[in-house]
Amino acid sequence: MKSTVHWSVAHGLPTLYLRRAAARGDLQARLIRIGSLGSEEAVFDLIEEIRARGPLYRSSIGQVVTSHPGVRQVLTSDDFRSGLPTAEGAIGRVVRWAAPSTLHPVQPPSLLVTEPPDHTRYRKLVTRVFTMRAVERLRERTEQIATELLDALEPHATSSVDLVESYCAQLPVTVIAEILGVPDAERGTVLDFGSAAAPSLDLGLGYARYRSVSQALARFDAWLGDHLERLRRDPGDNLLSQLVTVREDGQGLTETELKATAGLVLAAGFETTVNLLGNGIALLHDNPAERARVDADPSLWTNVVEEALRLDPPVLLTGRMALRDTDVAGSPVKAGSMVTAILGAANRDPEVFEDPLRFDVARPNARDHIAFSAGRHHCLGAQLARMEGEVGLRTIWQRYPDLRLDPGARRRATRILRGYERLPATLRP
Repeated sequence: MKSTVHWSVAHGLPTLYLRRAAARGDLQARLIRIGSLGSEEAVFDLIEEIRARGPLYRSSIGQVVTSHPGVRQVLTSDDFRSGLPTAEGAIGRVVRWAAPSTLHPVQPPSLLVTEPPDHTRYRKLVTRVFTMRAVERLRERTEQIATELLDALEPHATSSVDLVESYCAQLPVTVIAEILGVPDAERGTVLDFGSAAAPSLDLGLGYARYRSVSQALARFDAWLGDHLERLRRDPGDNLLSQLVTVREDGQGLTETELKATAGLVLAAGFETTVNLLGNGIALLHDNPAERARVDADPSLWTNVVEEALRLDPPVLLTGRMALRDTDVAGSPVKAGSMVTAILGAANRDPEVFEDPLRFDVARPNARDHIAFSAGRHHCLGAQLARMEGEVGLRTIWQRYPDLRLDPGARRRATRILRGYERLPATLRP
């Protein structure tokens, strides 16, 4: 019963409202409704329509900012906080009564939604483990994993294979499993958790999808508790084992915070990298002249990743709530208002990026994108994702330079995360 009540308040009623608002022409409601289900043209045409309405579009849901400086302001300003408004009164009491007790990527103590002083202490401990040096130590192993995955595909190189299933998902989940100290026999379980939990960031889930996501999060919560206990008894040479023991001023992460960190590494670090790899492969395939530039100058591979993140970011948008009366891009915003920052729009701002719709592997300011958010909630795993993206894209294109995408590609049915669910290809046409 609780799950039905929670779905009704958190997803069912918002879905009805969004459907009616979209029918009235509300552009933000239309964007949320389309999400990744729409074609790239439909999604970004709608984003450009919102941009054309001015620096701050006011919808019946909240406000939407699309410019690069406006998005950066919302993400970095102390006038805004992450997370959704807290429901008050009778509705608030119902939501709190019915809410699942398991961890959720956008519920505290997830780093995505905690704020100072908890966020400061929490992130400081985590960043002591997730360092640039730690990521670079994983590079050689990531290259080995990518090579092994492509070796396994060699017997099928002349027939169509799904690159998401066989490569784009397998590479990051293997790296993540090693970071979390997951035994080989349980990596399939972690992959299933990651895939099932991806829609948890979305608003307006259907009841069947909501139930499957909730059940996946509950199974992951239970599995993670057992896994952390194993690591305490027998710590390994992995980053999660280090997080179990890390201390700052004598204080470490609580059990709940450890679970939230591991869950965030999986939910945010895995799915976004799958999307980065799939989106990057498609962009390189569709732009053979740019691919030839990288072949001629392999030093461009790091910039290829930045340009793929800019043009087709793995996360389309995020939201912030105004803590006080303020302004964004010169327009007033009242305290308590929700502002949606469209990362995909900021990354295509013509005032910042020349010829923004062009995929340019040598774009000098490609790294100025905001695909990893900004401010105190800048993605903790950004360096890991960059490294995996560079290794994954370079390795597959150098191994199979004639790779051809086949008909049947399909985007994920998620609204915030943006990537491919299927990407059929023939490696040696």
